Amino acid sequence: MTATLEAPAPGRSAPPAPSARPRRRPRLSWTWALALPVPILILIGWHVGAVSGWVLPFDIKMAFLPTPAEVGLRLVDFAVGGVYDDSYSGTLWGHLGASALRVLQGFLLAVAVGVPLGVLMGRSKLLFRMLEPTVNLVRPIPVTAWAPLALLLIGFGDRSTVFLVFLAAVFPVLLNTISGVKQVPTRLFEAAAMLGTPPLQALAKVVLPAAAPQIIAGMRIAMGLSWVILVVGETVGINTGLGALITQAREQSRTDLIIVGMVVIGLAGFVADRLLSLVFAVAFGRRPIQT
Repeated sequence: MTATLEAPAPGRSAPPAPSARPRRRPRLSWTWALALPVPILILIGWHVGAVSGWVLPFDIKMAFLPTPAEVGLRLVDFAVGGVYDDSYSGTLWGHLGASALRVLQGFLLAVAVGVPLGVLMGRSKLLFRMLEPTVNLVRPIPVTAWAPLALLLIGFGDRSTVFLVFLAAVFPVLLNTISGVKQVPTRLFEAAAMLGTPPLQALAKVVLPAAAPQIIAGMRIAMGLSWVILVVGETVGINTGLGALITQAREQSRTDLIIVGMVVIGLAGFVADRLLSLVFAVAFGRRPIQT
């Protein structure tokens, strides 16, 4: 028996085609809620440990810590004032702005050096063999070891801090760029050559888009390290900045202010990472950047 198609009765419209289905409304994502339990448990454990006087491994005495509520009040006062009204009240934005500017300068300088040099080292075997031993010799030296030398050669102030941030950020950008460029398939260069693309244009039109995922990963690592090293650079000879704030609080045994500085640095690094990801999503969101 074979099925036959029947014409619709007069006055009755034909059934909609299978592809003409109503569009589903976008659903609100609640995946962000998965990140809440861990911070909540940390705050609860912190409060109980500070109140009960727990002694953790490495002889960490939590009785000397302020409670989360006390840190929260100090953070509010640090941001807008009106709680304690001391010399630190309402000074958050000045410290944060000074630190963010130093991080941005060192990070952009690291990108300006690391990405072009990484592209050249990834494409040129001769240049890679010339520079790779030196890079891997300098890279393990901690930035904290560079700090005294930077103070002697550059002096106190913003320039030495920017230099230390640059040293911390340049190697993740450089190494990830080299790795990404080396993994670009040869067929892409062959196709570009067949289309008459000059070698220098091929670096911009072929290499950078194909290696973009690893370059971006290196830049995100570098951004995080920039905030880590910032505290080292701001400990000496600088009066404004989150690292300087933590140093002053340590000299005054102000544990609540030290923790506030740490929290602000963590939040600033988190926001900077999200902004960096947003910039790359806008720049590459509509183009294939993976090979």
